[in-house]
Amino acid sequence: MKRLISCHASDLKTMNGRQLKQAIAASEGRVIVSEVIPTVAPLYREITNIELAAAFGADLILLNLFDVLKPHIIGWENIEPENLIRETKKLTGRPIGVNLEPVDPKANAIEKLTQLPKGRLASKETFKAVKALGFDFICLTGNPKTGVTNTEILEAIQTAKIVLGDDCLIIAGKMHGAGINGESGDNILSRETIKAFAEAGADVILIPSPGTLPGVTNDIALDWINAVKHEDCLAMSVIGTSQEGADEATLRQIALNNKMIGADIHHIGDAGYTGIAVPENIMAYSIAIRGRRHTHVRMASSILR
Repeated sequence: MKRLISCHASDLKTMNGRQLKQAIAASEGRVIVSEVIPTVAPLYREITNIELAAAFGADLILLNLFDVLKPHIIGWENIEPENLIRETKKLTGRPIGVNLEPVDPKANAIEKLTQLPKGRLASKETFKAVKALGFDFICLTGNPKTGVTNTEILEAIQTAKIVLGDDCLIIAGKMHGAGINGESGDNILSRETIKAFAEAGADVILIPSPGTLPGVTNDIALDWINAVKHEDCLAMSVIGTSQEGADEATLRQIALNNKMIGADIHHIGDAGYTGIAVPENIMAYSIAIRGRRHTHVRMASSILR
């Protein structure tokens, strides 16, 4: 198995979830996932935000606010919905994932919550749709004001593992409070939660990047990552607080902190502009954790290789 940062499109398209996990682990903390919203107007009308994120160095693309029961990407309306994700993978040469949200109807909300369509919820039905569409990975997490809790994430992992098996990498955890009282800042995660997620079948567990949530320091995040590694899972550091729209120096600081605490995957959110990080920040983050060589190779490598 090749390390992911050395893979070309032809290598990536044959990987299942278990193989993708191995390829990420072999890359030693140098893998970048860029989150994008494909259902809003792209930054430039000539291309999708998915293509733009891939062009600036992302190894993996994570779709947010995407309805798996009504697949739609602005800019690719000519592609049949049932073929949309497989064609997206062909056009970008990247593994593609999707956020699904385990909403808790009994959540103790601290703000008015948003009602989500069922195609964005984590359920047996949407997991089957994920498999049918050909996604490479899922992320069980919550957007702002959705009412996602760790309890519901745990149940969703168990169901996802049954439906998806080894075909799809399962990522799980919260990037921020998601509107829930008591699950924010440094209370968003615990060693007990990490252990439960791992035992339920998660392959990758989210760790809020130090400096992105109040109280989440390098020491706290390091303790969480050590717990993740103890459970034989990968750790994905995340920026879910719009800091993907900050200046490049801030992104480099976050990047190096995440590298030092042992992140296997580096996530950049979608709110630099509407639906995508500032593209130059994706590149700056990439250069900080793996240098120009691997950044430029990822940016320039042909999808026909």
